[in-house]
Amino acid sequence: MRTFRERVVHALLFEAVALAIFIPGSALVFNQPMQHMGVIGVVSATIATLWNFVFNLGFDRAMLRLRGSIQKTLAIRVAHTFLFEAGLVVMLIPMIAWYLGIGLWEALLMDVAIVIFYLVYGFLFNIAYDRVFPVTTTPLTP
Repeated sequence: MRTFRERVVHALLFEAVALAIFIPGSALVFNQPMQHMGVIGVVSATIATLWNFVFNLGFDRAMLRLRGSIQKTLAIRVAHTFLFEAGLVVMLIPMIAWYLGIGLWEALLMDVAIVIFYLVYGFLFNIAYDRVFPVTTTPLTP
């Protein structure tokens, strides 16, 4: 199991590398100034982080109340993922549309592309991270 420090390094490195790729890449793909995409990237990452905390806390509390457990089946994990992303999309689309002065449809398409980028990036980043920084601590005992 990774230590608290290792988890902080992982989270910071994940966001720093993501933004280093996202900002110039999205500026090019969406034909927007890099400064604008930098704001979109940083604000979106901040909102996603805060939403992650709030959503997971609320989801687990709801599961505990409704099911008496926070044990998640595969179906619940799928629902959890879709609900999390749906909430994030609802929060980000108006902000993206407003900041870039574009329509909601264009902001939705942009947000879908951003979600796809982060899904692929997160998968590849975590594989690379685990190879570069293998787990060296002993597992926690129950």
